[in-house]
Amino acid sequence: MRRAGSVVAEMHEKIRDAIKPGVTTAELDLVGRDVLARRGATSNFLGYSHPPFPGVICASPNDMIVHGIPGPYRLEEGDIISIDCGAIIEGYHGDAAFTAPVGQVDEEASRLMKVTEESLYAGIEAMVVGNRISDIGHAVQTVAEAAGFGVVREYVGHAIGTAMHEKPEVPNYGEPGKGPKLRAGNVFAVEPMVNAGSRFTKVLDDAWSVVTEDGQLSAHFEHTIAITEDGPEIFTLP
Repeated sequence: MRRAGSVVAEMHEKIRDAIKPGVTTAELDLVGRDVLARRGATSNFLGYSHPPFPGVICASPNDMIVHGIPGPYRLEEGDIISIDCGAIIEGYHGDAAFTAPVGQVDEEASRLMKVTEESLYAGIEAMVVGNRISDIGHAVQTVAEAAGFGVVREYVGHAIGTAMHEKPEVPNYGEPGKGPKLRAGNVFAVEPMVNAGSRFTKVLDDAWSVVTEDGQLSAHFEHTIAITEDGPEIFTLP
């Protein structure tokens, strides 16, 4: 899983370098495909579910929260873009996401991205042996809502291993002290999705793309993290 995580981290690095005004989300998908091919990994996104997902990345600009299909959309100055992607090495999965500015963005967009990433790391800090699943989401929610943002509830994090999505789920909200105890050896993908406005969502006609109900911006950050006796270990860092 460390090896799979390192592939995802490289996908992030190369795609982040390619994000600029004028680039299409399909071109960003090609960058991800190149990393997978070079590293001898396969995609856990391509062909997933029904209808089969057609890309190796989800590319979700502006008010799109998650599951954006890469295609002809051309990035514009001032956009923000969320990139979610994964990789499989010898049957084991990695999964991570980030949101990046396209050129110069306004102050509110910058604050949304900063707070969302901070909420992820607050969740990671709660990933210690003896805590419970809901302690992760409670930490995420506390940070995001203190900033006045809405935490998406319909889409959540998850355990990960020999499948991308395993049980139990890891919500980004909730009261502390609930759910299974965290044990050394557990691995989870924690992924706050935070909206600038309300938490409510809707799905577009393509049956994949999820957008904010009020049309305001959304940000998404995710890592694959193992719980160890020495604390959390993030597999998808560069």
